[in-house]
Amino acid sequence: MPAPADARAGRVAFTHPGFVLFQVARFLIVAAVEMQAVAVGWQVYEITKRPLDLGLVGLAQFLPGIVLFPISGHASDRLPRRVVLSACYAGYAVCFALLLALSQRRLHSVTAIYVVLVLLGGVRSFSSTASRSILPQLVPEKHFPNAVAWNATTFQAATILGPSFGGILYAIARGPSAVYAVALLTAIGATISSFRIQPEVPARPREPSSSRSMTFKTVFAGLHFIWTRKLILGAISLDLFAVLLGGAVALLPVYAREILHTGPWGLGLLRTAPGVGAALMAILLAHRPLRGRSGITLLWAVGGFGVFTIVFGFSRSLTLSLIALLLAGASDMISVIIRATLTQLATPDEMRGRVTAVDMIFIGTSNEFGQFESGVTAQWFGTVPAVILGGVGTLVVIALWAWLFPELRHAGELHSITSATLEEAPEAPRTD
Repeated sequence: MPAPADARAGRVAFTHPGFVLFQVARFLIVAAVEMQAVAVGWQVYEITKRPLDLGLVGLAQFLPGIVLFPISGHASDRLPRRVVLSACYAGYAVCFALLLALSQRRLHSVTAIYVVLVLLGGVRSFSSTASRSILPQLVPEKHFPNAVAWNATTFQAATILGPSFGGILYAIARGPSAVYAVALLTAIGATISSFRIQPEVPARPREPSSSRSMTFKTVFAGLHFIWTRKLILGAISLDLFAVLLGGAVALLPVYAREILHTGPWGLGLLRTAPGVGAALMAILLAHRPLRGRSGITLLWAVGGFGVFTIVFGFSRSLTLSLIALLLAGASDMISVIIRATLTQLATPDEMRGRVTAVDMIFIGTSNEFGQFESGVTAQWFGTVPAVILGGVGTLVVIALWAWLFPELRHAGELHSITSATLEEAPEAPRTD
């Protein structure tokens, strides 16, 4: 008996082999990175006992992205994205091997770990850009919103299993070595899968006059493109400042050990909870796409993220903390899907790498630099006040952005936004 039409529509992206291989590779690499993140966080805090050092973990991974984003975007537009992605996944494997080697020594300083994390941040700056810009080449445009939702679901499934498995493995092995070893093997599997990807939708042919040389104009064309699209600028900058202020991920080792009085397994659960909420929301949106005023939905979703962050900050119960993080992840997923759909469909294929590189700077700023901000404020004011103040700051940002970007308040359905952006926005700068 054939599947109902709604069910077939919900998983239409999986009829494309390149998309399936991409999801397998992405699931493996994200799970590996999440396992490594749990191990690094607990290992660093065990060595130093300072929240500031957890913030430096994020800063070490953020700085390479700031330096390399023009080159990473250019590489994804000028080289086959499958090749760039495979090379990056191999780079992740090398970084995990280095962490494994370091874990065999009795470290009394975290300097060597930070060096590897800088390398990891460099690899991530290229892999994130290639990963997001290759997606429109794997499915037809009419299936792209469905692909975005399933892509987010795969990512969140990995963020659920990766941290929980990493935390349990760390506790059983009583150290990070086993975690890094499993992450290394997983990254090798991701490399093999990504190398087999064959794009289904070819990149738009470039004019013969197009130059493949890297100039100031071609490198920063993505930044100019986003600046001239105020709706896109407002959406991604809202996410930047909201997560920058409201992110509590860096302080989870402190909460697990000092406030909730649990071990590495509890830290794994805490890191898993936002992914569970985000995955459930992504599955829901894959079957029930967003309708109506997406701009207002975006503002309310980010507001929910701020509120649940505040609840987490006040909580002294592991159960309540997990629920708050779960709901924060669900709220964040709504904004992720809106932003991803806007930036990918409203961008010409020949510029997707550079536009995505700029978008990844916004994301990296909110995530990795947000971890540094959390570590610094926790060192100054204490862990709990830092999280609560961050959540309050998120709510303030929402009010400011609703006033500064009226396009957000008046934005309609995602499909109409994409069409309007392509037709009415000024032309993208030429890159030849």
